Amino acid sequence: MHSAISLSLSSASPITARSDAGATSSASPAVFSSQLRFCGLRSEAVTGCRSACSKAVMLKPKMKVFASLNGNGNGAQSKGFDYDLVIIGAGVGGHGAALHAVEKGLKTAIIEGDVVGGTCVNRGCVPSKALLAVSGRMRELQNEHHMKSFGLQVAAAGYDRQGVADHAENLATKIRNNLTNSLKSLGVDILTGVGTVVGPQKVKYGKAGGSETVITAKDIIIATGSVPFVPKGVEVDGKTVITSDHALKLETVPEWIVIVGSGYIGLEFSDVYTALGSEVTFVEALDQLMPGFDPEIGKLAQRVLINPRKIDYHTGVFATKITPAKDGKPVTIELIDAKTKEPKDTLEVDAALIATGRAPFTQGLGLENVNVETQRGFIPVDERMRVIDSKGKLVPHLYCIGDANGKMLLAHAASAQGISVVEQVSGKDHVLNHLSIPAACFTHPEISMVGLTEPQAREKAEKEGFEISISKTSFKANTKALAENEGEGMAKLIYRPDNGEILGVHIFGMHAADLIHEASNAIALGTRIQDIKYAVHAHPTLSEVIDELFKSAKVKDEASRAVGEPVAV
Repeated sequence: MHSAISLSLSSASPITARSDAGATSSASPAVFSSQLRFCGLRSEAVTGCRSACSKAVMLKPKMKVFASLNGNGNGAQSKGFDYDLVIIGAGVGGHGAALHAVEKGLKTAIIEGDVVGGTCVNRGCVPSKALLAVSGRMRELQNEHHMKSFGLQVAAAGYDRQGVADHAENLATKIRNNLTNSLKSLGVDILTGVGTVVGPQKVKYGKAGGSETVITAKDIIIATGSVPFVPKGVEVDGKTVITSDHALKLETVPEWIVIVGSGYIGLEFSDVYTALGSEVTFVEALDQLMPGFDPEIGKLAQRVLINPRKIDYHTGVFATKITPAKDGKPVTIELIDAKTKEPKDTLEVDAALIATGRAPFTQGLGLENVNVETQRGFIPVDERMRVIDSKGKLVPHLYCIGDANGKMLLAHAASAQGISVVEQVSGKDHVLNHLSIPAACFTHPEISMVGLTEPQAREKAEKEGFEISISKTSFKANTKALAENEGEGMAKLIYRPDNGEILGVHIFGMHAADLIHEASNAIALGTRIQDIKYAVHAHPTLSEVIDELFKSAKVKDEASRAVGEPVAV
C-alpha cells in the first residue's frame, strides 16, 4: 500500500503499486496500493464498493442456451440478443453501470457469483466506516481535555466489542439489501453464478456443480474487482494473522497488533485499533510512512495520527515470514532490510494485519476465448475501457472497469468508468478524466486529495515547460473548525499561475473527505481558479477553508478561458 493514487499519464497503461511487504522484491502477483475500497453512492440506494466476485470454478460441461428473457421494464430486448448489456460483477462498478444502463433504456443483466455489493459492502468500505464511526466517538470521549474545553464532564468511556462488530455487520446487511432492491426495482435481472466469457458477445454463468446457462449480449462489461493480496511467506489463519476481510469482523481486539503496510487500509485500522485500546506497530517497505500521500500532508498527518498515539513503526523493511500464534506461542514476524535483504529484527506480537494491497480478480473469466492476456493480472484496456487483445487490437463490445483493469483503485472510479462505458454503448463518446477523481482516508482527522501531488506536479511542469505555484490555508483560521475545537489541519492547492489550472488539492483536517469535492468537480469541469474564487460559501462553514484556498492563489492571467481537454489515464 505504498501509493495513494499513482496515476500514469499514458492512456493505455494500468497502474500498479509495490507491496508493502513481501518475501523478496522479485516478481509477484499484481498488487495495487491498498486504498480502502471507497464507495460511490447513488441516490437509488446506499450502495457499496466494487465487487470482488467469488472465485471462478470449473463447472460441468452441461449447459443450456438462454434464448429469450422476459423484460421487467428493463428496456426493450435488443434485436438478436438476450440483453443489450450484461455486467459480470455486482459491486459498485457493476451497480453504477447497471443503473445508468436502465436510465438509457438498455435491457440489462448483472451476474454475481457471491453476494450483491461486492467487497465494499460486505468486506470493505461500508463495515469499515461503521468501525471508524465508533473509533471517532471513542477518541473524542477519551480526550478529557477536549471535552473540558466544551465545559463537558464525561465518565470513562467503554465499549462492547460484540456490539461494535454487530453495528458493522448490520450496516453491511442493510446496505446490501438496499442495493439489491434498487436493482430489482429498476428491472435489472440479477443472475446468480460465476460469469465467464465464452466468445464474442456471449457469456455463460452457473454455480459449481450445477448447470450452466449461456446468454448473449450486444455489449459486455467485466467488473469483477479484486481480492486482498498476501505476500509470499505470510501464513494467514484468519484469527491471529488476518487481512482486512477478517479484521472487519472485529472478532478480537488484540493488545498489540502489527499492521503491514501504512497506506489507506493500514492507517484506518490503526485509527480503529488504537481507539479501542490496542498498541500498533507499522511495518513499511519504503523509507517513510504514508509514502503515497503528498509529502507535506503526510508529514502533518504523521505528527497528528501516528506520533501521539500508541503507534511505533519500522520503515525500509520487508516482512519475509509471518507465522500465526499457535500452541501458546505469539505471532512471529521476521523483518529484513528492504535494500540489503539483511535480517533486521523479529517481532513477537498478538496479531498481524496484512494491508499490503489488492490483486485483480481476473482468473476464470474465459479471457482466452477472446484472445485476451492479462498484464500482471490486470485486463488491458484503452482510455475508453475497451478491452485490448494479445495482438493490441480492441475486442469488439467487451469492456472492463474497476480494479480488474488496474487504472485506479477506487470504487467510485469503477462506477464512473461503468457510466462512461454505458454512455459509449448508448452512442455518445465519453472519456473519463481520472485526474478529477477524489480519494479520502477516513482517519480522525481525515485526509483527502484530488489530482497531482506536489512532486508529480513539479515533474509534469518540468517536462511540459510551465511553472507551478502552491497555496495553503489552515483550519486554525476557520470559525467552524475552532467552534468544534478541531483546528488541526491544512489545505493545499497546486496550480498553474499562468492560466489558473488546478493541478491538485490536498486536505488534512475535519471532514476533509467531504470538502474535496468542490476541487474535484472544478478539475472535472475545467474550471479555473480565477472563476471559482468568486463562488460564495456559507458562513461559518468548513467549506470556507477551500474558499480561502482558492482566493489566496495568485494567477497572472485573470482572463477566463477553458483549461483544455481532460487528461485520460
